[in-house]
Amino acid sequence: MRFLRGRGLDAETRETLQPRLWAIVVVLALIVAYIVGFTAENTKHVTVHFVVLSAHTSVIWLILLSLAIGIVFGILLSQLYRRRRRHQRS
Repeated sequence: MRFLRGRGLDAETRETLQPRLWAIVVVLALIVAYIVGFTAENTKHVTVHFVVLSAHTSVIWLILLSLAIGIVFGILLSQLYRRRRRHQRS
């Protein structure tokens, strides 16, 4: 983040201001605010129908479950791809 470094400031002033730290704090605060708002907006309960059963849950848990399943499958596919490339090289 070179653009945050003050060129005309001396080292002591730059150390006191710490613009990079403040930028990180602001970004983290925005992310937390987004997560809180996202969770608050998705508290509605829905019924999910599977082939053999149904479940009644809130939308946020459904979204998080879908995210977790997607992450697990993504990791597994990347491992398979890596193993296949390694096997083709040897």
